Amino acid sequence: MKVLFAGTPDVAVHSLNALVDAGFDVVGVLTREDAPVGRKKVLTPSVVAQRAAELGLNIIKANRMSEDVAQQIRQLAPDVAAVVAFGVILPKYALEIPRLGWINLHFSLLPAWRGAAPVQHAIMNGDDITGASTFRIDEGLDTGEVFGTLTESIRPEDTAGELLGRLAESGAVLLTQTLSGLDAGALTGVPQRGDVSLAPKISLEDARVDWKAPALVIRRRINGVTPAPGAWTTLGEQRFKISDSVPAPDVRDLAPGEVRADGSKKARVVVGTGSYGLELITVQPPGKKMMAASDWARGLGAENVRFEA
Repeated sequence: MKVLFAGTPDVAVHSLNALVDAGFDVVGVLTREDAPVGRKKVLTPSVVAQRAAELGLNIIKANRMSEDVAQQIRQLAPDVAAVVAFGVILPKYALEIPRLGWINLHFSLLPAWRGAAPVQHAIMNGDDITGASTFRIDEGLDTGEVFGTLTESIRPEDTAGELLGRLAESGAVLLTQTLSGLDAGALTGVPQRGDVSLAPKISLEDARVDWKAPALVIRRRINGVTPAPGAWTTLGEQRFKISDSVPAPDVRDLAPGEVRADGSKKARVVVGTGSYGLELITVQPPGKKMMAASDWARGLGAENVRFEA
């Protein structure tokens, strides 16, 4: 079976490796164009492009599907295209190129959390279970027939990065099994059934902490936007980031946004919320690197600190 692989970020590399290890004939890799990285804005290939180069695979770079890109794909004559976080809309003329279509590995149990950020929204929504699905891409938004699914528990401490890492590994196995079943003619897609929910891309404003919300809701938001774009609040007029926290139900006398730290070497830093306290574990003050909240608090007059609620 000749496979075109389409993907861009590091979570897609697991699937590319799995397809190669399983013996599929990966005739080409479609990924987004080189992008500026770091303070010096150095043009850098995507993680998938870097891995494809290491494997000696043919690489096509595109930020949108054009007739020229489609023609390059036609010349590769793939039987199927496997997609993992490619990030480009595919028009009908491109969808019709592989005889078995474009098979997407999506990190949710469809039709739940259709869209660009399913893992983030599942965590922020407080879901206990999520998973991954393989489905045939059609002209809708993650609406095609489903071939296979797997489930994964969401742990209270899971960040989006951690959960996505687990799903990327198990999903790579699901994708190879799906392509093997299609190659053997043993798989039939089934229409999606159930309640539809949408998972649009997370914006910077989505990552802002509302201290008037209950502590558990705030913690889910922090976890859901970690590592990117990263949860933040304001201290004075500057942005203050938070990457790890735990509930502090024993603290109920702080106003939303009010900070308390005991000033010891291992200071416990607690912020008031709309319910009970939330203990900060790892933070990034303005102009600093990520650090333990206790380190930030040591030189702090914490009784006078309040985040914007």
